[in-house]
Amino acid sequence: MEVHLPLKIIGLGRYLPPHIVSSEELEALYNLPAGWVERRNGVRERRRVTSETASFMAAEAAGEALREAGLEAGELSLIINASGTSEQAIPDTGALIQRQLGLGNSGIAAMSVHTTCLSFISALEVAAHYLNSSRYRYILVVSSDVSSSGINPREPESATLVGDAAAAVVVTRSEAWESSSIEHAHFKTYGDGAYLTTIMGGGSARHPAKAGHKAEDDLFHMEGSGVLRMVRRIDEAFLEELYAGLSKSLLDIDLVVPHQASRVGLLLLQRFGWPEDKIMTTIALLGNCVAASIPATLYQAVRDGRLQRGQKLLLVGTGAGLSIGGLVMTY
Repeated sequence: MEVHLPLKIIGLGRYLPPHIVSSEELEALYNLPAGWVERRNGVRERRRVTSETASFMAAEAAGEALREAGLEAGELSLIINASGTSEQAIPDTGALIQRQLGLGNSGIAAMSVHTTCLSFISALEVAAHYLNSSRYRYILVVSSDVSSSGINPREPESATLVGDAAAAVVVTRSEAWESSSIEHAHFKTYGDGAYLTTIMGGGSARHPAKAGHKAEDDLFHMEGSGVLRMVRRIDEAFLEELYAGLSKSLLDIDLVVPHQASRVGLLLLQRFGWPEDKIMTTIALLGNCVAASIPATLYQAVRDGRLQRGQKLLLVGTGAGLSIGGLVMTY
């Protein structure tokens, strides 16, 4: 769907915990055959926090993005937390990020856009609408996920898949002579898949204070095969609604930055005729970092020179819900 929203990314940042956990370590921990994790998930290693919090990682990534943008933190108009996991139930993680940035007495608005793994894409479109209403001038969008805190050792497929990371962008409204913009955006949710990817605890339904609460309620659960079957039923039609012809080729798109869902999930993209060398991946070294996967991979694409200013970019993925979403934009 065409939207034509002027938006320019003027700064990028990323924080990766220095602690690296290899797939060999996890295979030994979960009593898995040698090579199982990379064959199954495509992950050789992933980052895991030691003492870092989500707001700390977010502030580190935001600091790099602000330096690249040539801005002081106090010049921000809005902070959008676009994470798939939260640091705590209350307050909103956006407030914790604001405080971690040294802005706790600034009054700068802070909020969250939460669509699990699609949070960064959703937040970019929200930011674009805000910028084009002239309500804000500089917006920080940051995804910071500590997914390792909720892994279930009884489910090695997901326990070996996820990693921790944070990534951020500073965006502003592009000028009339600049090409940077969001040109197509589309999101759909299919609640029939709501229980394929869950953490059942932490809310009012299965609160820890309620009788019958189990520790396993607070851990991540995913029916990977069920998710893939559902995605395969909806993705082709979705891509056509996002940008006509996209389910057959990449058209004029220079680079795809997908959610790093899994090895199989990434391989599925090639059935649309998308060349492998135009699909940016970081799953081998970072794993699936939930909402942080897309901006962390975008960061890598720019730093590696795979994406240049003025080129056309596709951000796309799926998330719990079951949701599917994408943006086509000129970087």
